[in-house]
Amino acid sequence: MSSESIALTQTVQKGGCAAKVAASELRKILSQVRFPKAHTELLVDGGLFDDAAIYKVTDDIAMVQTLDFFTPIVDSPRLFGRIAAANSLSDVYAMGGKPKTAMGILAFPIASMPESVIVEVMQGASDVISEAQANFVGGHSIDDDTLKFGLSVTGFVHPEKVWSNAKAQAGDVLILTKALGTGTMTAALKRREATEQDISEATTSMGTLNNVVDFLDTESLNAIHAATDITGFGLSGHSMQLAKASQVSLQMRFEALPKFTRAMEFLEKGFLTKAHRSNAAYTESAVKTDGLSALQNLLLHDPQTSGGLLLSVRKDLAPHLVGQLKGAFPHTAIIGEVRPPDDFLVSFE
Repeated sequence: MSSESIALTQTVQKGGCAAKVAASELRKILSQVRFPKAHTELLVDGGLFDDAAIYKVTDDIAMVQTLDFFTPIVDSPRLFGRIAAANSLSDVYAMGGKPKTAMGILAFPIASMPESVIVEVMQGASDVISEAQANFVGGHSIDDDTLKFGLSVTGFVHPEKVWSNAKAQAGDVLILTKALGTGTMTAALKRREATEQDISEATTSMGTLNNVVDFLDTESLNAIHAATDITGFGLSGHSMQLAKASQVSLQMRFEALPKFTRAMEFLEKGFLTKAHRSNAAYTESAVKTDGLSALQNLLLHDPQTSGGLLLSVRKDLAPHLVGQLKGAFPHTAIIGEVRPPDDFLVSFE
């Protein structure tokens, strides 16, 4: 059996960030754990569901630490490795940092898959880690019933230049750097209603590094007050978490949201995941969608894998920042604004 003859999505029940534990269930579990007392050098922990931890090393250097792994979201092993690595590295970029080292996390069914599969997965990951100018330094593997892969990533950022999800300011403009719809499009792939070629727009996006830092000048970088990457909890869940952490409200326009060409088509055909339902339940008391259709709501809750960055940016510099990012991230768009606290953390119109 060769790696080309195996459709990886058919070997698992759910794939990518849609395989995350539902946010409401995760919060319930974590609330019962007594965590160690935080060091004074710990600038950002998991308390606000931010994208990565930040630990101050010196006055000029802070360590960014994260990990992410999941089951296959596409059929091709090398493409899966690339997407899994880009998704893991994204958390460092979402904090304003640059990744430096990565360690692989691998669960692999030795008895049922040829080793060529994991060679291809690892090569896909290696390729994108190289593009990030980081180092692939090792990892850990186990023999398991299903394939799972991801990375533990360490990076660095200046302690005073961290993009946490708790620093959005009223008056800021909201910018999203990638289109929405990876959840429904990969659900179509898993159901064999679409091929990887049919959803290449989404797979290309998922395999693209969220390294916006290298495309922005100093003025634009300083204009970014807060950020988060949009992954398994959807635009609704991650924007809600940003609003809650920053103690603000967000107002967004549905028509301004960048969408993959066939995303709404696939949603209308019912290509959904369990996360569409759990994300809707997670956000129902805090996200207002009056006037939107049921179909439009599904896009807001669509679980993204290696989705874009949601940036909270100084209003006067937002158009300049969008112009700088458009070349590398063609779907970059202004989608709303940050407002003072309201009854609803997030509103869509």
